[in-house]
Amino acid sequence: MKELLKYYSKKKKEIKSRLKDFEDNYKKDDKHVFSELCFCLLTPQAEAVECDKAIKNLEDSGLLFNGAPEDISPYLKAARFLNKKAEYITGARQLFKKNGCFRIKNCIDEKDIFKTREWIVKNVKGIGYKEASHFLRNIGFGKDLAILDVHILKNLKYYGIIKKIPKSLTKNEYLKIESRLRDFCKKINIQMDELDLLFWSRETGFVFK
Repeated sequence: MKELLKYYSKKKKEIKSRLKDFEDNYKKDDKHVFSELCFCLLTPQAEAVECDKAIKNLEDSGLLFNGAPEDISPYLKAARFLNKKAEYITGARQLFKKNGCFRIKNCIDEKDIFKTREWIVKNVKGIGYKEASHFLRNIGFGKDLAILDVHILKNLKYYGIIKKIPKSLTKNEYLKIESRLRDFCKKINIQMDELDLLFWSRETGFVFK
């Protein structure tokens, strides 16, 4: 635990700066917020850095906002199940693009982010609790949400928050582990969104998203 807190002290400024970037993401237009959602659609079983590059290339080409699945999928070579994920992107676009304009912010209840997460999981195909939490964190609403990917779960096992890494996560199991992590964060006085970036940084050597 002392080692973790020491590392946090070293990375705290960088992490808080990155979280400020996430808050600024939400202040941008709905297209930018939609891009963050699409990034999170790509990340399961894929490298986050490569997914980010793919989204940027799709933005530059205009295909992220207008392309058909068969036009999008060649850009997703870094993501597994690229054809399925291309369909997820176009499906999300149909949900949030009305009369040529994106209206994704209208679906975010800033006062009840847990309700918002439930809505996203229910309505956006390809999004589970992990991806919905990741998306909300990346637009500045992640201080009470856990992003339970395999790297985080390994750390939670290491620190005794969970006894073993589950093979799969039901909704109840996800929320149960999230609650335990929330208690742990209170104990060490580090926000959940900060701890996620801290674990990521320790695994990879840099703070990303």
